[in-house]
Formats: sequence, C-alpha cells, structure tokens
Amino acid sequence: MIGSRAAWLLALLPLWACAQVYTYVDEHGNRVFTDRPRGHDARSVELSPTNAMPPPAPPAPHAESAERAPIVTRKLSPARYQSVSIVSPAPDDTRRDNQGNLNVVATSEPPLRPGDHFRLLLDGTPAAESGNGTLSLSNIDRGTHTLVVEILGPDGSVLGASPSQPVHIKRMSLAQRRRAQPCQKDDYGVRPECPLKDKPVEKNIPFVPFL
Repeated sequence: MIGSRAAWLLALLPLWACAQVYTYVDEHGNRVFTDRPRGHDARSVELSPTNAMPPPAPPAPHAESAERAPIVTRKLSPARYQSVSIVSPAPDDTRRDNQGNLNVVATSEPPLRPGDHFRLLLDGTPAAESGNGTLSLSNIDRGTHTLVVEILGPDGSVLGASPSQPVHIKRMSLAQRRRAQPCQKDDYGVRPECPLKDKPVEKNIPFVPFL
C-alpha cells in the first residue's frame, strides 16, 4: 500500500512543482502528501527544484559530409565479343592432304575491331595468328586434332574464344609414300619418307684386270 502510494506521489511530483504541497499523518498512521490539507494538522513541504534538462542539440554535420560527395565515374572497358566461331572446317570434318596443310576461317560478332586479331590454337598450343580471319597451318600430323580460335586485344588479353572442335587429318604415311614412289639415290635426305639413315650403303667392288 505504501509502495504504490509512494509511486503515485512520485508521478505527481512534476505537477506539484508549481503548487504548494502539505503533509500530515492520518488516523491510520500513514504519511499523506496533498495540496489540500483539509483542516488536518498539516505542514508545508519545501520541494527542491526539478532537474529539468534541455534536450541535447543535434550534432553539427561534418564538414566533409555537409558538402555534396563527388560523383566517381568509371571508364568502362569496351564490350567483349558476343561470339567467335570457326566457319571452316566444319566440326568433326576430315581433310585429306599429304602435306598436312589446313586453312581455318574464323568470324566474330561483332566484327573484329581495329587492333584486335585472331589466334588459332591447335591441340591447345598457339599455331597461327591473323587479322583477317584466315589462319593457315602446314605439316599437321595425321590423326585427330582440336581447333580453337581466340580473339586477342592489343595488350594480348583474350576477348573471346570459339568452342573447341575436332578435325581429322588424313595423309599418306611415310611407308605408303615410299611404296607409291620408291626412293631413288638422290631422294635420300630430301624427301621426308627417304631419310639418310635408310640410304643403301654402296659396296666397293675391287677392280680385277683380265689376265
């Protein structure tokens, strides 16, 4: 009872700050605070001034944040190529050439920009470069190979690449070429199918005069 009354009195203190407050003890022995003594043997209470504090002032904006932040612009790199493709040979094509020659034609979308160029990879190894889309290879070994065409920028960066595709090279083996055209004495060391190591050794036949 006393606790709730004390809380009620504390809630009224801001209202009493501008009125006279009295206190007395009632017939039950309870201390009473009121602004209307109503004939009781009450005495006035001196209230200390309330601790009223003004709300804190908002912080002053920082000098740098008060100014409008500069707009940072980035220079975008030119758009990469949307596609790179090999026009010729067709994927999984077979080419017959006894010299192992192969011409590869490439294209791009958009077309090749000035300063950029094509590079051909044969089995993952750079084999030819061109600025017009035609790349020539020679003396390719018999068998299946993979082709990839890249577009390189002036700084050598890869700007696009075609899908990898296989090509089959058919050419006569050295044995087949020797059978088709047997090696002559002057062919050894000249024709690939006629290495010097296979050149027959000439036997020296001693001259025997007639008696």
